[in-house]
Amino acid sequence: MSQKDFQPIDPAVIPRFSDIATFLRTHRYEPSEEVDVGLVGVPFDIGLNYRSGARQGPAGVREASRLIRRVHPTSGIKPFDLCNVADLGDAPVNPLNKDQSIQLIEEFFCDLRSKSIVPIAIGGDHTIPLPILRALAVDTPVGILHFDAHADTLDELCGDRINHATFLRRAHEEGLVDPKRVIQIGMRGSRFDDNDIQFGYDVGYTIITMDEYEEMGRAAVIEQIDEVLGQGPIYISLDIDGLDPAYLPGTGVPEIGGILPRDAQVILRALRGRHVVGADISEISP
Repeated sequence: MSQKDFQPIDPAVIPRFSDIATFLRTHRYEPSEEVDVGLVGVPFDIGLNYRSGARQGPAGVREASRLIRRVHPTSGIKPFDLCNVADLGDAPVNPLNKDQSIQLIEEFFCDLRSKSIVPIAIGGDHTIPLPILRALAVDTPVGILHFDAHADTLDELCGDRINHATFLRRAHEEGLVDPKRVIQIGMRGSRFDDNDIQFGYDVGYTIITMDEYEEMGRAAVIEQIDEVLGQGPIYISLDIDGLDPAYLPGTGVPEIGGILPRDAQVILRALRGRHVVGADISEISP
């Protein structure tokens, strides 16, 4: 299969409004070693305790991304010329069984890792990073860049220990992350009590609340991200409620006054050249 086969569908040949929607209009492939970056839907929202609907996130993003073109407007970078990107479909889930779904998701991403595919998961609620990290962080703990309005380090929520509010606590307990290489930005949500985010401080996570983000400024935040993450493997987890709900209202637990989408783009571009082993964009409720 040539690199040409991995180029997005040409809108001059097949208009954007026609044909089956895929992520970024990439072609739909089965996982194989010829794929460098795999875009994967994870239509799971059994771990939510407020607004449901994130199971529709992958379908919504596929539809919305029909308009994306091939060349970045300022950098001139052509990502589809740099690597083979494909839509790998959705990870299997059982909408009536959370534990089985988590196991199925982990197995799906284990298969991608065995084929050296770097996955970008589109969720789906913020439970999904845990099974993904279980699949990817087998050989060594990873650093984490975590955008979120919430810490996601509760011990339990509604009596349940694996859900959208606990993944970064479970990941630490299971040795999947290097706590000195975890940085969380954008946190601002009101809390159940004073200790809701204390776990991260106690184990050594770097936490930049939204107030601190505003005081530091974007450039200083990028410098701290660079310092914390270092040169090891990195996983990026972007809960869209970390961004301002004026721009992204369709999410499970929206919180006023978040990171601007423009800032998130600049922060992510600053990671160019790093060893990113995977990513998720979660809590999308179209």
